[in-house]
Amino acid sequence: MTLDLAVANAAAFWSALAESRGHEVTTRPGFVCVHGSERSGMRIVLRTGAPSAEDVAELTELAKNAATVVVEDAYGCVDLEPLGLRARQLPVMTRRGPGFTAGGVVRADTPVLLAAVENVVVHGFPLGRHQPYVRGEVFPPGLLERDDVSARLLLRDGEPAGACLVVRGGGAVGVYWVTTLPAFRSRGIGRALMHALLSEVDGELVTLTASKPGRPLYDSLGFTTVAIATWWA
Repeated sequence: MTLDLAVANAAAFWSALAESRGHEVTTRPGFVCVHGSERSGMRIVLRTGAPSAEDVAELTELAKNAATVVVEDAYGCVDLEPLGLRARQLPVMTRRGPGFTAGGVVRADTPVLLAAVENVVVHGFPLGRHQPYVRGEVFPPGLLERDDVSARLLLRDGEPAGACLVVRGGGAVGVYWVTTLPAFRSRGIGRALMHALLSEVDGELVTLTASKPGRPLYDSLGFTTVAIATWWA
């Protein structure tokens, strides 16, 4: 099922980040939990639409005791409102088919380029819990040693303008944190990034979770919504 592949990729993404950051990961049949740091917080990803009662009880307890937590539930199978968490709805989108021809985006394969990607994401997305910015906190240099995670950077007039992360895992190619710095918005940065990424794939399943402002772009690129995920925070 397409949604299962998208969810498996999300679990692979957060597990890869946790491993590179040195954070503890709890893996169960029904969920993956990245315990994180005080600044990054806890992240729980539901892995199935039918988690066992034991898994639901464990993830609920983990979320209850976390200082900050985000629970991604693409299947809509848990209710965490009793914990005081609030729900928001985000579309899980996928695309499979011919890619595009594009250029102008570089693979961030050095510590300096990875730090530039990190800076764009922290300030452009933004990642408020990681401000003030600390180099290497979000994207440690160890990510460069992984075969399943890669970063992309788009330059305009020699300046970093946009960035994202790409994760191959769970049978899909996942795109995360597609970001444009405020000074470069409304100049086609996000579209250029996506064209470059889609030029690398042809026939592979590409998955992402869209924000409300980003969804029209992904619709125009041929992505379709396969689920409306509930994020509890």
